[in-house]
Amino acid sequence: MTEFKPLVFSGVQPTGNLHLGNYLGAIRKFVALQENNDCIYCVVDLHALTAQLVHEDMTTQIRSITAAFLAAGIDPKKHIVFNQSQVPQHAELAWIFNCVARIGWMNRMTQFKDKAGKDREQASLGLYAYPSLMAADILVYRATHVPVGEDQKQHLELARDIAMKFNLDFKEKIAPTGLGVDITVGEEPVHAYFPMVEPLIDGPAPRVMSLKDGTKKMSKSDPSDLSRINLMDDQEAISKKIRKAKTDPDALPSETEGLKGRPEADNLVGIFAALADRSKADVLAEFGGQQFSVFKPALIDLAVEVLAPINAEMRRLMEDPAHIDAVLRDGGERARARAEKTMNEVRDIIGFVR
Repeated sequence: MTEFKPLVFSGVQPTGNLHLGNYLGAIRKFVALQENNDCIYCVVDLHALTAQLVHEDMTTQIRSITAAFLAAGIDPKKHIVFNQSQVPQHAELAWIFNCVARIGWMNRMTQFKDKAGKDREQASLGLYAYPSLMAADILVYRATHVPVGEDQKQHLELARDIAMKFNLDFKEKIAPTGLGVDITVGEEPVHAYFPMVEPLIDGPAPRVMSLKDGTKKMSKSDPSDLSRINLMDDQEAISKKIRKAKTDPDALPSETEGLKGRPEADNLVGIFAALADRSKADVLAEFGGQQFSVFKPALIDLAVEVLAPINAEMRRLMEDPAHIDAVLRDGGERARARAEKTMNEVRDIIGFVR
């Protein structure tokens, strides 16, 4: 092999309802990426256990994420859509990567510090080791690119560190197999089994904030349902939430500079821009000087226009769980075949008898 075959991998946790921020920041990008890339999209149900061990209805949550993928336009026949727990090779490679990764690397992970809070002694080992599993998710397919947001960049860098250490530690074992690829990292030539995965950043990702507080990200875990637009919200719910969204008393500015210090105004203009595939400047050129009493109805109409077809298709799919499960089974079988090929090669490189 002279080069790594380009492959895109990404996953979404089945925890809570998917919302507008998930759609604009991730799923819509997944749909666009499939046009020119080989893609694997995963419902990362093993990762969901790090947030909460016992889920009220994990099955429905897995199906809901899958329905969102399909309703948004991901093609499960041309690409692979599956749930992580159907491919045990993720967990097997994660254990190997636990032995590759260093404690010091894990201690630097800011997401663990944020999620564990002050009571770190009570946090699960899974939450601490989560980045090793994320690295395994990507590298068990030898994926080359991952669409990431700001909050996952550090984990992707860790995946690169793990891949590099594996490549260097086992370089004498990789070379005779003919399975590696000659790459250069910095100025160092490396015969690598695992690729140095690259982040896929396609323009500035829309940062969708809470409808109740423009300084906080829109979140599945926010106790107020009015803080977010869920992908399963119907037209009435979307309208109500946007009408009740927090604003300030001033008219919209004519230029983006005027949005500074106005987080709620900035958020609503940003949502309009993202839904319409326009710039904030372009939106303000149309609505500058107008009151929110004029802007909000326009935003409601746009949000309903974009989200209603996805909402309707998600509801239709959720009424046919057998179809969703069949998609996941098919994707799981195809993902397992790819993952097992990698694991057989990794077992040989390490020296396991099989």
